[in-house]
Amino acid sequence: MNHSPNLLDEALGLTGRGFGGGALSPGRVVLVEDCVETSGAFVLHHLVKRALSPDRGGTVIFIALSHPFSHYDRILRKLGCNLSMHREHNRFHFVDMLKVEFPNEIQKNAVEHGLVDLYSKILKAVEVSSSGDYSRAHISIVIDDLSILEIVAHGSVDHVLDFLHYCITLTSEQDCSLVILNHEDIYPEMEAPRLLSHLIYLADFVIKAEPLVTGIAADVHGQLTVLKKGTFNDSQYTDKASNFHFQVKENGVELFFPGTRC
Repeated sequence: MNHSPNLLDEALGLTGRGFGGGALSPGRVVLVEDCVETSGAFVLHHLVKRALSPDRGGTVIFIALSHPFSHYDRILRKLGCNLSMHREHNRFHFVDMLKVEFPNEIQKNAVEHGLVDLYSKILKAVEVSSSGDYSRAHISIVIDDLSILEIVAHGSVDHVLDFLHYCITLTSEQDCSLVILNHEDIYPEMEAPRLLSHLIYLADFVIKAEPLVTGIAADVHGQLTVLKKGTFNDSQYTDKASNFHFQVKENGVELFFPGTRC
């Protein structure tokens, strides 16, 4: 059997000795796409744990639209990461969007004001993380998940894209990275191309979690494709893709190359 727990890190270029001791590089945008049959949430959990590890000293600003804090705290504890402790020490900033009341119907400027308020909360957390003892810590902004944010915005793709562009501008100005989870298969065919094409265009890495082509297997829960965009090779920019199979376990996920599981 030939497998490694660091395959995802290697595909994302997180195993080197560069900025942050292996954290995502400043300004990087990572898009995680999944579907109803195969969740990609474990990728977010892995990146949060890595950003908060003691040897990296990073800070995470987590925008939660899917689950309450207790959900992530329980999962990360199983991975050996105490979110409650990091929250107390201002290394983990949790923005609970489940408690935010948005209008049930589209009102003039209401959606825009709601997203501006959300961006203001992110900006405030970035400023806190960039001051004092945290001035040298790498900041990761994580959104779970964007498809729900679009629902909150009453299907306004323009408002969601404007919000994302502001976040990306913030990452470039404040040396942050941005990680976005999005459910690919919830959109009607006519709506999907515009939003998804913009997301893929904005991302430096696209990580796609899908079911196995061969169907359900007892010891393999899905396949993961990591696309690194714009790799400079032989005087031209080319995309590089890595493909893995994975099995989600109680205390983490095991990644391995197709055909190597005995």
